[in-house]
Amino acid sequence: MDNFTGLGVFVDTYPNEEKHLERIFPFVLAMVGNGSISYDHERDGRPTELGGCNAMVRNLKQDTFLFIRYVRRRLTVMIDIDGQHEWRDCLDIPGVRLPKGYYFGASSVTGDLSDNHDIISLKLYQLTVFRIGLVDEGMSGIAIFFAVLFSMLGLIFLIVIGLVVYSHWKENRRKRFY
Repeated sequence: MDNFTGLGVFVDTYPNEEKHLERIFPFVLAMVGNGSISYDHERDGRPTELGGCNAMVRNLKQDTFLFIRYVRRRLTVMIDIDGQHEWRDCLDIPGVRLPKGYYFGASSVTGDLSDNHDIISLKLYQLTVFRIGLVDEGMSGIAIFFAVLFSMLGLIFLIVIGLVVYSHWKENRRKRFY
């Protein structure tokens, strides 16, 4: 049930592992699941995390925002918890490989505690800009006229050259017999 394939970004609000460790909660972290490993709740995701940061996201008067970007195998997560519309770096990890085929989902779990989790909106943007090639409208009437004209002139030129070469060849052949 906890096994997933793809990217997981977790906002862990409660320290399940020893409370005296250097990590301050709530903590935002990312992991890539391969379908056989899961987020380790008892150890606060430490065995599988790619990186993370602390983010005081609980009981705030303003909205909290997560910015997740994956470009050219680089995963970047930024947060805005102050309501100032300024992004603060949370993690930036190169060399992250995500599986093909993307599905987006949201979930929450509280364990034995109770907490409120609201996702107000989810905005997705495609970063790759595909350039649309110019539509080939074909040749204009003038372009077709000149193409035919120069093709005919070229063909006539080749025929004349061919006739000259043939007449010289025929004359040289006749001279051999006299």
